[in-house]
Amino acid sequence: MIQGVKIKELRVFKDKPDLDQPGIKPGIFLEILRESDGLMSKFAQSNLSVAYKGTIKAFHSHKSQDDLWFIATGLAKIVLYDARKDSPTFGQTEVIASGVDNYKLVLIPMGVEHGYKVVSDEPCLLFYHVTKEYDRDHPDEDRTDPYDKTINFDWESI
Repeated sequence: MIQGVKIKELRVFKDKPDLDQPGIKPGIFLEILRESDGLMSKFAQSNLSVAYKGTIKAFHSHKSQDDLWFIATGLAKIVLYDARKDSPTFGQTEVIASGVDNYKLVLIPMGVEHGYKVVSDEPCLLFYHVTKEYDRDHPDEDRTDPYDKTINFDWESI
């Protein structure tokens, strides 16, 4: 695993509806994030992104913030590349499946290139929380082409 990346597997609880309604599929309940998880050094902002089957949103990294990703619907393959020259996992790539029936939180430390591809028919709703507020005048984002030769990731393989 890439150094500094943390994954919290989420426990799914069956919903307990107030009424017994035959033929109605019960929902679920997930506890996503607790302060005691120790995943965020600080909380600054929450965001939602919606993407559809086949969409590739990659790559980018941050110089002064961590991201914490949660995919609520659909299924995506999250791709991480450690671009931190001083990291013992420098140059490593990691692919993490996340979404329906595979719920997890993924902490992406600053300096790690990241992106994802939607692999389900259902759209992905990605909620992400960051440790620094977005500044439109000075965004903390370094963009990298999804087909960058250094990362050399084969998006067709997922």
